[in-house]
Amino acid sequence: MEAIARINLDTPTGRRIARELERHPKTVKVEYPLPPEITGQKWYTEEEVWGRIEKKLSDHYGMEIKI
Repeated sequence: MEAIARINLDTPTGRRIARELERHPKTVKVEYPLPPEITGQKWYTEEEVWGRIEKKLSDHYGMEIKI
């Protein structure tokens, strides 16, 4: 059986409760929603980011660069 609780992290008591719950990873799974200003934006994987960096460096220096 599961229970879902919504904790207001704007208050000191809410932050304390959340920290206490995080200390029990086998029993409690804490999920934080994404802030509204970043939802709906494109996210890149680590491989995509490094691939773009390698491409920019390769283009800039005129040779193939691998990181």
